[in-house]
Amino acid sequence: MHTPQWLGIEGEAIAARYLAARGVRIVERNYRFRRNEIDIIAWDGEELCFIEVKTRTSLDKGHPAESVTPHKQKEIIRAASGYLATLDNPWLTCRFDVIAVLALELDERSIRKYEIEHIKAAFMVGDGY
Repeated sequence: MHTPQWLGIEGEAIAARYLAARGVRIVERNYRFRRNEIDIIAWDGEELCFIEVKTRTSLDKGHPAESVTPHKQKEIIRAASGYLATLDNPWLTCRFDVIAVLALELDERSIRKYEIEHIKAAFMVGDGY
């Protein structure tokens, strides 16, 4: 049986491979700031991207990206602010992306078949915050 934690870890690994294959340079995975976490922090050209990965096995409860609620967005923004404060130049061009992974076929150790959607600039710091 697959746990939600296992599914999330597999989805993040798929997302990391997807990004790397497109020349995106991953600098952090599972970055924690206080109680908040960012799944992937990466450079896409000159933009620093804070990426939330959501994985589901069906659309019964909606599209995976729909689970990045305004509350979750606020948590990601807090963590991103914490990360930026650690940099020498925190005044960078940044964006917040969501990668949705829909697992179509699983085996005991991996997601064998999936669909992936990369939503660039899925939300912004001003979207009601």
